[in-house]
Amino acid sequence: MGRENREDGRLSDTLLLVKDDPESSSGGSDVDGSSSATTMVVISTLVAVFGSYVFGSAVGYSSPAQAGIMEDLGLSVAEFSLFGSILTIGAMIGAVVSGKIADCIGRRGTMGFSELFCIVGLLCIVFSRVAFWLDLGRLLVGFGMGILSYVVPVYIAEITPKNLRGGFTTVHQLMICCGVSMTYLIGSFVNWRTLALFGTIPCLAQLLGLFFIPESPRWLAKIGRAKQSEAALQRLRGEKSDISREAAEIREYTETLQRLSEASIIDLFQWQYTRSLVVGVGLMVLQQFGGVNGIAFYASSIFISAGFSDSVGMIAMVIVQVPMTALGVVLMDKSGRRPLLLVSAAGTCLGCFLVGLSFIFQDLHQWKEATPILALVGVLVYTGSFSLGMGGIPWVIMSEIFPINMKGSAGSLVALVSWLGSWIISFSFNFFMDWSSAGTFFTFASICGLTVLFVAKLVPETKGRTLEEIQASLNPLSP
Repeated sequence: MGRENREDGRLSDTLLLVKDDPESSSGGSDVDGSSSATTMVVISTLVAVFGSYVFGSAVGYSSPAQAGIMEDLGLSVAEFSLFGSILTIGAMIGAVVSGKIADCIGRRGTMGFSELFCIVGLLCIVFSRVAFWLDLGRLLVGFGMGILSYVVPVYIAEITPKNLRGGFTTVHQLMICCGVSMTYLIGSFVNWRTLALFGTIPCLAQLLGLFFIPESPRWLAKIGRAKQSEAALQRLRGEKSDISREAAEIREYTETLQRLSEASIIDLFQWQYTRSLVVGVGLMVLQQFGGVNGIAFYASSIFISAGFSDSVGMIAMVIVQVPMTALGVVLMDKSGRRPLLLVSAAGTCLGCFLVGLSFIFQDLHQWKEATPILALVGVLVYTGSFSLGMGGIPWVIMSEIFPINMKGSAGSLVALVSWLGSWIISFSFNFFMDWSSAGTFFTFASICGLTVLFVAKLVPETKGRTLEEIQASLNPLSP
């Protein structure tokens, strides 16, 4: 046992020093793991983020469909609330099993598996005549969505070169935003059954595309299929690229981890994984308890409470959200993760503070003409800032910081925490607003301010580092 620990320690040291070795970095961009985006990497990412679009369309479906469903099926407000919230319950179940499924059948197979649930769920909604089938369909879509929320960023992180990984992984969040926005737009022109049918199109597109993209070379190496791993890596990097160093690094790190047993969730709570666990879970908790789903799900009622037009406010949110998410994708591998997170968290803090201030003035009957504008500005500042970094980067970092033998259990735990937080905030938001509208947003502002401190003190910069280097620095294999 002692010899194994010493070997593990030497591997960690080797991976940490590799980027500082002048001989190892003098061979060109392909040798040191930094390379341009090949056609196959771009195509593989696009196929993967069809799943992200499905995620976004599922989140955005209930808002434009609400009036039609309640009228056609005669649902009460309580019954429709169940329909809306059961998506999150399904996602929590999906999150629990996502890591294990991805480890058992691979990243590509898991994406296909999840899309089957989404398609069946959407068809249940399309053909439903009673609330039971409507809710069952929503639950199935949520289950598939919970799996996709984990496997898509993990797959992208494992196939992209280290110098492009952040930007490519953040496309996941960009496509979620596009899914939400397009569903709002399409839902303005078609009925709820047709809207659900439209939702099957990206599911089918991903299922078809999965036949043309490679499996994750890191997952293939983990299960002992070394030749297939190198073939997949060569296909991703280009036929003329020198993959020898990257392939050797993946192989060496994976072989060492295979001497350790496959981890369970209980194993995550060992000392050597403390920092990864604190960073991964902490970012998800702060992301959700910063109020994002309260604002996203109930933006319309926030605008009405503040005395502003809900339709104008929602259009303004969409206009801000997509470009700011795209900007985050562009800046991810230029400025790094930490700076974007710090700016994003500070912006969400300011946005919540402005909304809280507008409700204070409203309660005091001061600045009556300005309070609706102040609320709109606050929500837009929050939405833009969240889209810039806090929306996508926690998922990027989650896909980077856990070693391959822990990734399944860690991913399930982190995704479960995220969806549980989402449910808590979306369920309790209206109760908090009844207690105190201003107090609700000042509480969110305080949590966003805490996020700034958390990122500054604990979150590592992962830009420009291989997954093996990141994991070796955070999770030393020797005690």
